Amino acid sequence: MSEDIVMQIASETLKTMVLIAGPMLIAAMVIGIIVSVLQAITQINEATLTFIPKMVAIILVLVILAPWMMEVLQNYSSEIFGNFSEWVR
Repeated sequence: MSEDIVMQIASETLKTMVLIAGPMLIAAMVIGIIVSVLQAITQINEATLTFIPKMVAIILVLVILAPWMMEVLQNYSSEIFGNFSEWVR
């Protein structure tokens, strides 16, 4: 297995990881910013107040995008296992 193949596999792995985790992280970040602005406006300084909205947003994104995420993971897994015999040589 050459260094080029290893770098290609690592690149595809990172790309897939960002595609899968990105929407949930973006949703949590947006909700966190919105709740922080509301806390600043109302002067409520409760650190645990952002937890529930973030969890709800992450669960909603996960429920909505789960079929797409599974398709991305299935394509990635098929590519990895399908090309494994070529890479081992």
